[in-house]
Amino acid sequence: MKPLRLSRRHALAGLAAVTLPAWAAEGGLPSARHEDSSPEWDKLSARLFPGRPLRAGRDVIQVAAPLRAAYGASVPVKITSLLAQRPERYVKRLWVVVDKNPSPVAAVLDLTTEIGQADFETRLRVDEYSHVRVVGELSDGSLHTDSRYVKTSGGCSAPPNREALHLIGRTMFKLPAGVKLEQPTPADVTVVHPNDTGFELNQQTVMYIPPHFVRSIKVSYAQRKVFDAELDFSVSENPTLRFNFVPHGDGELRAEVTDSKDGHFVGTLMVSASS
Repeated sequence: MKPLRLSRRHALAGLAAVTLPAWAAEGGLPSARHEDSSPEWDKLSARLFPGRPLRAGRDVIQVAAPLRAAYGASVPVKITSLLAQRPERYVKRLWVVVDKNPSPVAAVLDLTTEIGQADFETRLRVDEYSHVRVVGELSDGSLHTDSRYVKTSGGCSAPPNREALHLIGRTMFKLPAGVKLEQPTPADVTVVHPNDTGFELNQQTVMYIPPHFVRSIKVSYAQRKVFDAELDFSVSENPTLRFNFVPHGDGELRAEVTDSKDGHFVGTLMVSASS
């Protein structure tokens, strides 16, 4: 009996007939739609928001992130609010989540109307293909969520940068667009810090580097709270937050920083409304 031989055309046709499962992309890598849930998110959201409905959609809060990120240890993420921070209704709190990270809650931001507009930008570690999510709680108690699926990996175990350890805690502000009196004014706050995850390998000792990361950044202007941020190692090294604040006159922009080894650091910038 002659062995059965398939032509290349018939072989390819047979492969094309195989249907990949919903979680798999070509090559066996996981894939998902931006709006999908995940087992990790189902469990986490039930714990964070028990019995509270989450309204999915991009009409109140939006998150932007690259579909494919070249470097998992520094994935740019932008949160945009479509709601002005007015006393009658504003974004009160934001959660930033990376579903499949060892520590999925990257940041919890407690906001005030002094922020003017609840827009934030930062960089996150993404350890494997995962959704990046934002949940916004409004002052009326409603919860709104949006998500993006990001294809990258290795963010929590990437080789660390050990060049500026003597500068740990240095906290700096920048005003990239100048000062806008009585309007939301963009500002950057950066903390020089390795934000070690505990999953990074020291190439010389071949030992894991103990976790050491920024725990909180509290920002005020003219002694009025702008926002408090509770962070975890899912934020990239040298944590940077771009945010808004509303200057009503001259004042001091101030950041009080605490890290996981009880380090305390302060950064300030005097702001002139006439500049």
